[in-house]
Parts: sequence; C-alpha cells; structure tokens
Amino acid sequence: MATLIPALNQCLPRMQSGEKRVARRLEEKLEDDYLLWYDVAIGQTGRHPDFIVLHPRRGILVLEVKDWKSDGIHRIDKNSATLMTHDGLKEVANPFEQARLYAQDIASLLQKDPSLVLPEGPHRGRLAFPWSYGVVFSNLTRSQFEGARLGEVIPSHRAICKDEISESVTPEAFQQRLWEMFPWVPSRPLTLPQLDRMRWHIFPELRIGGAQLSLFEPPDAEATLPDIIRIMDLQQEQLARSLGEGHRVIHGVAGSGKTMILGYRCVQLAKVLQRPILVLCFGRPLAEWLEPYLTARGISRQQVNVRTFHAWCREQLVTFHAGLPPQGLSSSEYVEQLVQRVIHAADRGLIPRGQYGAVLIDEGHDFQPEWLKLVAQMVTPETNSLLVLYDDAQSIYRHGRFSFRSVGIQARGRTTILRLNYRNTSEILQFAYHYAKDVLTPEDADEDGVPLLLPQSAGRHGPPPQVVPLPSLGAELNYIAGHLQQLHSEGLRWNDMAVLYRTVDIGDAAIQQLRRSGIPFQWVGKRAPQSALKPTEDSVKVLTFHSSKGLEFPAIVIPGLGRPSRHATDAKEEARLLYVAMTRAVDRLVLTGSPEALRATLPSQRTPP
Repeated sequence: MATLIPALNQCLPRMQSGEKRVARRLEEKLEDDYLLWYDVAIGQTGRHPDFIVLHPRRGILVLEVKDWKSDGIHRIDKNSATLMTHDGLKEVANPFEQARLYAQDIASLLQKDPSLVLPEGPHRGRLAFPWSYGVVFSNLTRSQFEGARLGEVIPSHRAICKDEISESVTPEAFQQRLWEMFPWVPSRPLTLPQLDRMRWHIFPELRIGGAQLSLFEPPDAEATLPDIIRIMDLQQEQLARSLGEGHRVIHGVAGSGKTMILGYRCVQLAKVLQRPILVLCFGRPLAEWLEPYLTARGISRQQVNVRTFHAWCREQLVTFHAGLPPQGLSSSEYVEQLVQRVIHAADRGLIPRGQYGAVLIDEGHDFQPEWLKLVAQMVTPETNSLLVLYDDAQSIYRHGRFSFRSVGIQARGRTTILRLNYRNTSEILQFAYHYAKDVLTPEDADEDGVPLLLPQSAGRHGPPPQVVPLPSLGAELNYIAGHLQQLHSEGLRWNDMAVLYRTVDIGDAAIQQLRRSGIPFQWVGKRAPQSALKPTEDSVKVLTFHSSKGLEFPAIVIPGLGRPSRHATDAKEEARLLYVAMTRAVDRLVLTGSPEALRATLPSQRTPP
C-alpha cells in the first residue's frame, strides 16, 4: 500500500467525491515505495495540486481530479473550459493546463539542485528523472471522453477515466495508466538522499536547520544548498500533516522531533484559526527559541502566544484581576500559590475557559497533573484542539504517574509514539543511555497512560564522546576553553556550542574562564534573569541542565562532574538530569570531572585529556 500524506482519514472531510475514489485507488493499487501527497502546497507558490505521486523508479507525477460529467461540458480548449452549472455557464481553467503548471513549478525547484540533474552526456543539466502530469475524470468513462472529443485538447494517454479507477481494476492496469504518462523511463532509481532532497525543495516547511530550531531564515529565503539535507522523515511528516482536531498526545524520545512537529503545527493552525493559539513550555529558554522560529515564518505573537506555564499563570491573574500571591513568599511558595490561584479563579469563573483556538504543550512530562487539567479547559469547544508532547524519560520535575483521562485529556485513539532519536549520533545516544540506564527502565502503559520510552538511534554516526578526568575545576574549565577555541578554528560557529552546568558555582566559574579566554558567550540562567536567550547571536550559550531542556547544539561540553555540591542530591534524579544534558549534543559531547567520580560513574568510558 502506498503512503498518502496527510493520512486519508484526515483528507476525507475536504475531498470531493472523485478525489476520495482516486485517493483510495492510489493507496490500494500502488506498492509501498510510492509516496503520495494530497492538496499540499508547492514551495512558496501557494499552488496546491490535487495529488503528487513520487516513485523512485518512475519519477514524479502531478494529477488533477475533476468530477465533470459529459453533459456538463459546454466548451473546452487548451487553456480553459466552460461548464454548465446550476448558476449558468462558468469558465474554469483546463485541468490539464493546471497540472502542467504545477509540474513545471516542481521541476523548476528541483532543477536548481546539482544532485538531481544529469552531470554529463547529451542531456547534461536536465533532471535525472522524468516528471509529468495528467488528469483524472472521475465521472467520465473512456467512451464519453472520446465522444466529447476531449482528446483534441488533452492527450488521451494523459487522462484516466471513471472506468479505469473502478474498484475492480487490477493494480497492473492501474499502474500502466500512470506509467504511460511519463515521457521516458530512468535507467537507475532515485536514491534515498535524492528523495529527501526532492522533498526539501518541494516542501520547505519540512526543513530542519543545523539545530532543531536554528533555521530562523524564512523558508523561502534563497541560500546556498547544503551538502547534507536535514528534513522531517516520512513518519514525522505524516504525523505533522495528519494531526486533526481533538485532543492528541505524542510520546516521543529525546531528539525525535517533537518540538519541530509542534512548530509546524502552529504554523498550520495559525492559517485557519481565528482565535489565538497558546503554546506552553516549562522552561523559558525553549519558549525563547520558539518565538523567533514562528516569527521567521510570518506568525505574529497575536496569532500564537508562546509562554512558560508560570508566566502564563501570572498573566492570567493580572489580566482578569484575580490577585497575585502576596510578597515575601519563597520562590517555591510563590509559584505554587500562583498556580493554585489560577485554578481557583477558573473554577469560580473569574478566569474564562475556552480562551484559545488551540493549546499546544511542549515538555508535558514536566507538567503536574493539575496543570494539565487546568490547561485542557482553555481550549474552545469549537475546535477542541489540544496537543501534548511527552517524554517521561526527560521528566526532571517528578510527579506520580497518572492517566491522561484523569486530567481531562481525551486522547484515546489519537496517541502517537516516536521512538527514533534523530538528534544525537549513535555514539552519543548509547553513551547517555549506558550512563542513565538504571533510571530509564521501560514501563508499559495502556494508550491512556504515560509510557516510559527507550530511545532508538536513527543510525547517524560521529566521534565518540570524550570523558576527561582532571584534578580541579579550574583545570577542567581551562581545558574546555581550549577545546571550544579548537572547534571554532575548525569552522564551528560559537553559536553551535554550549556549556551546560549543574550548579551556580560551576556556571560562575565557567563564565569567568570564557571571559578570560576571549570567547563570546551568553549566560542564560537564574544569575542572569535579564538575559533572554538569543539563538541567532554568535556566542557560546551557557545554561543549566534544567534550562537546556528542549534545546540542542552541535557541540556540548559539561564540566564539574563529581565535584562537591552544597545541596543534597538524589542519585537517580541526578542521573536523569545528566541524561537530559548529554542528549542536547547533536554531534560532539565532552564531559570533564574529578578522576574519582568519573571512575565510579563511567569506568569504561574514560578518555585521556
């Protein structure tokens, strides 16, 4: 069965009857290696072909579907047609000309990529695969097509008729009709990298930057073609395009693309919803990365409000005059009262429910059950659009296990699991899991529960993580400064590096060392609350383990492992925190610490300085 994107059940409500039949035949009669897209925009043209068909051994084909009947066609020429309707004569474009223009748009996008054109021979510079277009007439039989003399303006072999898309037609006969539309047959199939490059050009909204949310240039910005394409895989694209209304939960391991899917979903919802959309995160840095991502795609703050949960709570109390907690409370007491006051005000009707057209929750694993229950009430019943992204393995603010149903999230039958980790190299992922495996024990749960998922590597490889034992924190930070300078001399931007630390004293010492070494940095954390994360500023980011959640960087360094701490610590929670920190690294990971601590925790992973 071919892969249709979006999924058929999400397409059906907006399909004409003929499109439904064609979609079912394409799915049923084509093999697994066919890819199909329905009503998806091409590049930045705003044009939406009915169907795009892509096959590695055939090429790419655009199909337009028309439900015309023989007695309704008044006139047709190469450019337009006049139809008899209930409201009189209506002039429309010739669907064959429509399909041709769509196919040419696609070919023009792909022609720019040297990897997709023939490098030599008599056809040098042409696309290395055929592209074509055609029309499906869902209510015209072949004899009616010929009787209406449509073949004079639409080549007969570029048309498929009603009797050729019946349920009884054989797969071989159906595919033959498609193949006859192609002008030639390639001698070799498209490779997987070529298929990804084709999707990268045709669907720029699926592109991924060097880091998960670092593609801040608008999707239509002209840029040098990258050597390595990073794009949503087919499972991620299928999921992103197929998310319908109602409550939905995505369980995904670290690096599986959850936040990327959330960003895509925001852009799509903003195009169709009149009410504002609310995006809630736990950590401030992630919220600060999401905002410019959306801004670069033309989404205003009025359309999509990105907030941390506690900032949103405070905003609600101020907006609806429900009263802030009194001054003089400790930080933990203040935020606890902040949340409770919002819950009580919503229960009393002081804070209205149903304020938003959609609510999307990133880092749902760090939300308390009562927070989720509160937020679920903020979606208008008109759309009932709620999306929760969850990974219990990354939960660093522990709470008891619960069911989504118990907090008002009705996601049974609308739950998806993403197990593949695309962020980290296999070496980094295996290293992090080996360290934290005692706290990452998989737990089974029914669909309504909260499973603890183990990550699976997508198979990308890189250098093994470095574990460097050194006698003092000063020696560690001196080594780290030299390492960052070496990476920069090799071509890595400062912006691609981050120093993650567990305690404030380590962060403070790291800042001093970076300053002495002349390395540009941005310190984001409690000691620098006025400093919002600036993702595009070319500087090394210095963050706590907690603040790094949801972010990623090509190179991560983590100093201070095993150094004394003034705070009581729980070994399992510390392991979970370090796991989160290590899995922020996309390509390179360096950890430094005391020799004794590293021997105890990572005895088989030690690397000499």
